[in-house]
Amino acid sequence: MVDPTPTDAPVIELRGAGKTYRSGSIEFEALKGIDLAIHEGEYVAIMGPSGSGKSTIMNVLGCLDTLTRGEYRLGGTDVNDLDEVDLAAIRNRQIGFVFQGFNLLSSLPAWRNVELPLIYGGVPRNERKERAEQALVRVGLGDRFENRPGELSGGQQQRVAVARALVGEPTMILADEPTGNLDSVSTQDVLALFDELHARGRTIVLITHELEVARRAARIVWVRDGEILRDELNEDVAA
Repeated sequence: MVDPTPTDAPVIELRGAGKTYRSGSIEFEALKGIDLAIHEGEYVAIMGPSGSGKSTIMNVLGCLDTLTRGEYRLGGTDVNDLDEVDLAAIRNRQIGFVFQGFNLLSSLPAWRNVELPLIYGGVPRNERKERAEQALVRVGLGDRFENRPGELSGGQQQRVAVARALVGEPTMILADEPTGNLDSVSTQDVLALFDELHARGRTIVLITHELEVARRAARIVWVRDGEILRDELNEDVAA
């Protein structure tokens, strides 16, 4: 099991992170100066109800949105100093995204969906196919290379999405409500896959409003009203 309290520099670090949304004269403070550090190999769940700020944290960590104030460092780099080209490169190379809605292209077979980040990264076609198929084998879909999303169960589609997140060997996996559209059996299958990835040393940040899902992580960060209420180890997993 990965040491839940490593001593090296964090992969993710938020310092005084604040985010204010404005619409005309109306302001909404989604994040209220939070501090958060996540180290390489950690499995962290960010847990909270709708409107708690967890989705804003996800967007900031994924370089999909920027802070109004404070600092975000990813792998030691101050994200606030980067332009859109640099941010796009970070999203493609350092972050593997897994979304609630799978975000698969229905007309493409599984391996073609998985190779998409490699296309954006300029990887040659032959290498893309080989790496996509290897990623599908890693998530237990070695016999589903040519199946389109409509020919796969919800759990299998989410496994394709995880393979797509893994194919570029990113610094971290950022999963936003990844079990929200799954039945209980598929939910357990996907969470077991995250357990395996964590055991192999992968950094995973899981955004969820479900306590049962959050409890699979080695550390749970409780968020409410744009603030971190608690940040604690899950002793059942971290032991």
